[in-house]
Amino acid sequence: MGRFDTHPQGKNMKLNPMRPLPLMLMSIGLGAGLIACGSSSDSVPALRGQVVGSYYENAVVCLESATVKFSCDSGASPVRTGADGSFALTGTNKGALLVTVGTDAIRHDAVGDAGVKVAQKLVFRAPDGHSAIVGALSTELAALMDANGGDFAAASAQLAAKLGVAEANLLADPNKVSGDDQAKLKAESAGVTDVIAAASTQAAPADIAAALSSGLALNNIKTIVVIYAENRGFDNLYGLFPGANGVPGVNPTSTSAYVPQKDFDGSTLPTLPPTWGGMTAAGQSVVISQAQTVGMANKPFQIDDANSPLYLAPSTITRDLVHRFYNNQMQINGGANDKFAAYSDAGGLTMGYYDGSKMKMWDIAKQYALADNLYIGAFGGSFLTHQYLICACAPQYPNADTSVAKGSIAKIDVDAKGNFVRLTPSATAPSSVLNGAPAYANDGAITPADASGMFYAVNTMQPPYQPSSNSYAADDSTRLYADTTKANTLPPQTQKNIGDLLTGKNIDWAWYAGAWKDTSAAATAAPRGANGNPPNFQYHHQPFNYYANMDPVKFPAYRAAHLKDYDSQFVADAANGTLPPVAFYKPQGNLNQHPGYASVADGDAHIADVIAKLKKSPQWKNMLVIVTYDENGGFYDHASPPKGDKWGPGTRVPAIIVSPYVKKGVDHTQYDSASILRAITRRFSLPVLDGLSTRDKALAANGAKPMGDFSSALALTPQE
Repeated sequence: MGRFDTHPQGKNMKLNPMRPLPLMLMSIGLGAGLIACGSSSDSVPALRGQVVGSYYENAVVCLESATVKFSCDSGASPVRTGADGSFALTGTNKGALLVTVGTDAIRHDAVGDAGVKVAQKLVFRAPDGHSAIVGALSTELAALMDANGGDFAAASAQLAAKLGVAEANLLADPNKVSGDDQAKLKAESAGVTDVIAAASTQAAPADIAAALSSGLALNNIKTIVVIYAENRGFDNLYGLFPGANGVPGVNPTSTSAYVPQKDFDGSTLPTLPPTWGGMTAAGQSVVISQAQTVGMANKPFQIDDANSPLYLAPSTITRDLVHRFYNNQMQINGGANDKFAAYSDAGGLTMGYYDGSKMKMWDIAKQYALADNLYIGAFGGSFLTHQYLICACAPQYPNADTSVAKGSIAKIDVDAKGNFVRLTPSATAPSSVLNGAPAYANDGAITPADASGMFYAVNTMQPPYQPSSNSYAADDSTRLYADTTKANTLPPQTQKNIGDLLTGKNIDWAWYAGAWKDTSAAATAAPRGANGNPPNFQYHHQPFNYYANMDPVKFPAYRAAHLKDYDSQFVADAANGTLPPVAFYKPQGNLNQHPGYASVADGDAHIADVIAKLKKSPQWKNMLVIVTYDENGGFYDHASPPKGDKWGPGTRVPAIIVSPYVKKGVDHTQYDSASILRAITRRFSLPVLDGLSTRDKALAANGAKPMGDFSSALALTPQE
């Protein structure tokens, strides 16, 4: 049995047969604000107190070891609590306490009630000299003292200020505190108890301490803002960042050597293939032609190298690069990352990177934290990675083989076990990438059916509701739906997403999108309005607009409450301090940094401006902002993704973590896009989406580390 086993027969527990009686304790004045002290009735010293929140009967109380937190001092005998949670630990009148509420304990919501068995183990702590009332709040105070070097006065002042309560009430029984403080204390106690319950599932004391510290750090956050930019791999923008695992052979802190790019047949390419069609997008003042890119060395190259004949400034828009579900897997090539050039329609451009030190977001990353180990949750392009961001799943297309979309089912080659090997090449596909870009029989938007007969949409399809790239049908008098006769209109989705779970717990949330209001108006106008550039609104970047509970006719109020506009709503909500607890923000097309139609510089300036606005918000002091990218956009990255499930994770992308509570520096914790869901789930005690459990099990089965939830990037106390 473990150290925290609460059964009397546990090998590590030697229980004191003397169990204090509630009436005896009441007669000496046990209650709110009681100071732990020696017995006044005899010469035997004792620590007396009560375990509260609810009142916990039969919990185990011991002196906490001075050297190993969350373990009992081996030189002192533990005792169990009475029916009202009271205890008397004899033989000492000082020391920090540890309380283990096991599943053999009884929880009483009121003293004297019948009580119910505890379903989830809890571990409480109380600091030395402040152990008369032991519960969630005393545990939080002990954790703050661990973080600040043991200063109780500072910890107490900090927690009281955070909650807006009288400091004296922090160590009172919350059930007996009067006025507004009671509601605040009970709310905090409930939230911290959830954190303690999760941490208490760990076995080793050090793991309990780490889980509790990170959970409490995340508990300081009241507003989570996610800014989802577009199509940049980590090496592409932050490959030169000091201390990060950057471009191999260029950044001295890169953790691996460069693996040369290979041809279709696995042979090493003597040079990179040309950038097919040239490096620059149409309409740019500077043009780099395909001919200029012939014969480039087989290695990463700096796009904005002023000494290079191929120099392009970050303000210049490059051509787009293929970024699709199956292509991404072929480029990763089992983790070698050596077929990015082979399976790109942009040839050698995939190996390009920037000196990101010129970016405003680079400076923000230096002020806060840069995560250099985050991978896209799903392989491929923006459509699927946005869906995975909100549901940890892939959209379903039942009976696709008999639908209008049957021609969009991809043709793939599989091995003897049915595992994906490659997209089936077309009859005219080149034998070497040096002779031309790869070509396929059908790189469609929909997977072949799985073992259950289900088809999944993995490349761009359009939402069933306006705004959608597909106009409304001629007979749609509402003009609110996309034409379902179009092969790329996806049927409404019904899988659970993070919005459903938040709504289920009455926690507000919103997806804010740049140009949402104006584009929605244009898309539903008669005649239908144009989508200009700017804003170049991207319809498939709005994942909630694919869900049945966002039907604009059936659920208009729910839709309006959660799908919102950046300019007319986000900016005002941030300024007024009225952002919901969870806010996603999607920049409009010309500001999202997507190659082919947006520059690095414009998106960088915009996102930095959004951060500046958020830092002026009344909510900033308890805010966590995660800036990341939906996918790598076809750009090479050298870091091998951990092996997960059939959806991902895919290529590594940057993430900048911004908060008053963030630990400064480079965060090497392993994350994927769904780590955002993990953070939201943990912070607001939500049910776990099935896709998260599937990913966790797959990672474990493949010997990979679990994904983080950003809590380890946060400190218990503000860092600015």
